[in-house]
Amino acid sequence: MDAIVTSAATALVGAMVTDAWQQARAVLVAWWRRIRPRQADLVDAAFVESRDRALTARRERDEDAETELVAAWEGRLTALLRDDPALEDELRRLIDEKVTPLLTGREDGTRTASHEFRARASGHGRVYQAGRDQNIHGP
Repeated sequence: MDAIVTSAATALVGAMVTDAWQQARAVLVAWWRRIRPRQADLVDAAFVESRDRALTARRERDEDAETELVAAWEGRLTALLRDDPALEDELRRLIDEKVTPLLTGREDGTRTASHEFRARASGHGRVYQAGRDQNIHGP
């Protein structure tokens, strides 16, 4: 469940800073309205507020703020799936089929996507993974 929640939250926050944010919002809110109608308006308002924060974070190059937004959406989605684990497949389809395609054509020419890294180290082995820049300072 953690991987889909992280992917979904990352995709939603990524969509918030694109021209397709309204489409992503409509998809998410429609899905939420179908499964939790009483919460849909709150989710809609949270999406709009999150978009404002994401745009500010992007403008100010504040990666911590973007990370916090992803964590907030992970929390919402985790709570939802905890209440109804059967929604996991629906969430995966929603993100894969409706939201991720919206992320392929950003204005600045970059592409937002989620990546899953897996590694295993044993003994005295070390693993270093990064989705972007990585600086390693030795002794």
